[in-house]
Amino acid sequence: MIATPDRHEAIALIKEAVHAGARRQQACAELGLTLRTLQRWTQGGAVKADGRPTASRPAPRNKLCETERTQVLKVVNTPRFASLPPTQIVPILADEGTYLASESSVYRILREANQLKHRGRSHAPSRRTIPHQRAQGPNELWSWDISYLPGPVSGIYFFLYLVLDVYSRKIVAHEVHEAECGERAARLIEQACARERIDTPLVLHQDNGSPMKASTFAAKLDELGIHRSYSRPGVSGVNANLICPLSAG
Repeated sequence: MIATPDRHEAIALIKEAVHAGARRQQACAELGLTLRTLQRWTQGGAVKADGRPTASRPAPRNKLCETERTQVLKVVNTPRFASLPPTQIVPILADEGTYLASESSVYRILREANQLKHRGRSHAPSRRTIPHQRAQGPNELWSWDISYLPGPVSGIYFFLYLVLDVYSRKIVAHEVHEAECGERAARLIEQACARERIDTPLVLHQDNGSPMKASTFAAKLDELGIHRSYSRPGVSGVNANLICPLSAG
């Protein structure tokens, strides 16, 4: 929606360009307008304001009347349906040969009546703060993952174990093996801690792969005093950064 003053300014710029020798269609294109739009704005000799805010919009023919809306509220608030959502109420009534409104209409009526609350015996969904890990210096937050490397034959792969310091982006450890294994990952992390002389609390971020959740690997992290952090589903562990929301484990 373009305000009337902006329309006046656009038309003035187009007239100025045309007076300087430009074609009207090209001048309109420079402003992101079409020649038909310019003609519609100036139809009748005056710049027309946008008529959409004041347009008359008749109610749809299938709109529920006030009596029907009241009946819907009355039915959904009966003891039989008070604890059920519209997605269950409407099919139950349809099986009994009764149709009051569609599911979306029932939701809309409940929302307008300020009754769109959690319905049912299950706990209402609650928002929780997504925990974040933040590195203020080196060797505070590591991230690691296992990546596929093409082998010499099609269909055969090697596996790159790589541990990255999130703050400095330093690769603190890496190895290539022929398989994914929690024991090899545990040994790699232990060697990296010894090499970097880790003596302060360390957070290791990772995805939800099987080597990351192996009991041998988890036991080694507990032995080293390393806190585990897991990515959200579909997010690779090695792609973690300072502003990525992480899920603490």
